[in-house]
Amino acid sequence: MTQTDDGNIFLNLSGANVGDAGEHNRAVVLRCIHRQAPISRAEIARQTGFTKPAIARIVDRLLDEGLIIEARRRHGLRGQPAIELEINPDAYFAIGVNIDRDHLTILAVDAVGNVRARVHYEKRFILPSEFMQLTADAISHFQRSRLIDEARLAGIGLAMPDWLGEISLLGKPPEYEEWTAFDVRAALEGLTPHPVFIENEANAAALAELEYGLGAESSSFFYIAINACPGGGLVLDGNGHRGAMGLSGEIGWLPIVDSTHSSATRVQLLGQIFSLFFLYDFLEKHGVRARTPQDLVALDSDGRRLVSQWLMEMSVHLAVAVKHIGAIVDPDAVLVGGRLPIRMVDELLRYVHEHLHRSDANLPSIHRASLGEDASALGAAAMPMATALMLASANPAQRTRSPLKFMDRLTA
Repeated sequence: MTQTDDGNIFLNLSGANVGDAGEHNRAVVLRCIHRQAPISRAEIARQTGFTKPAIARIVDRLLDEGLIIEARRRHGLRGQPAIELEINPDAYFAIGVNIDRDHLTILAVDAVGNVRARVHYEKRFILPSEFMQLTADAISHFQRSRLIDEARLAGIGLAMPDWLGEISLLGKPPEYEEWTAFDVRAALEGLTPHPVFIENEANAAALAELEYGLGAESSSFFYIAINACPGGGLVLDGNGHRGAMGLSGEIGWLPIVDSTHSSATRVQLLGQIFSLFFLYDFLEKHGVRARTPQDLVALDSDGRRLVSQWLMEMSVHLAVAVKHIGAIVDPDAVLVGGRLPIRMVDELLRYVHEHLHRSDANLPSIHRASLGEDASALGAAAMPMATALMLASANPAQRTRSPLKFMDRLTA
């Protein structure tokens, strides 16, 4: 598949049989509707390069199968008002789970990314056994309350940090290392007959932004997650880029020259100085107790002043990280999200912009991510959802193929 300068997509089907071509064309049309809805049949034809009769046949089939709906007529243009198409929200449901060192979030999500239900636990260092019990309880609650249709459940997506039980953290209990030997995929597969997908939490957050957030405006961006530990995810030309070993975007390992608190210059890793846990520790050393993002929002004027001091110090390092990202990856934008409260992200970015403004280099623009603290869980749900939509658009005889292959087609 190739794309021309004006955005039209053309397919190279050499070596493909008719069935493969039809399957691929349906997938392309469904993807176009998924990404750009509401959209008319004529606009789909322009975007894909397919003929109008071909679009009509594909769209009619997708309507018959309940995967898409005719949402409304678009008025105000010449001629017959165009009928706009959208993904049917009830076509499928997915469960997105995000486990980190300081919380567990479980979402029930419909086919267009609407969150139908949310279960959240603000708790540090949840062990595997408790994680499985809480996740099972949440899924059971979604089912009993009919918040999701079990027959249309696409699967479960899990977003979790790499090295969950291995990295040394402030306050980490010894038993937390149970995560290093815990087969979380096998455990989740024992919980449900539906497909299970697992991804790094920053990559999942980047996927959520691509699918439901700023991806509509930028096809190449770097996502920086400010969580219990910092993380990064990379999207290039509309596709998540994981790297050869799945470690692309691991910004916590970026070396930073730090001479903030002494005359001696030393090199540290960004992950050793910049995270929510380090912010909490900084506040505690100054007599202010905060252990959750909600505690940060509720701080008094003295606490907010200390947060501003910390953000100013960290902005120097984040500006350096943005310069490195711009020089190596050259994305359209850098997005900053995660669990740091929104107004504090905005304050941090003001300071970062001041540092970058002094640079002569051509740097990517830097923005607050659009989806907030649940981005990783939403991205986790997007994985089984994307696969289900692609499998549904295939011929019945081809739906037994590996879901992962359809996921590859979706992101290709």
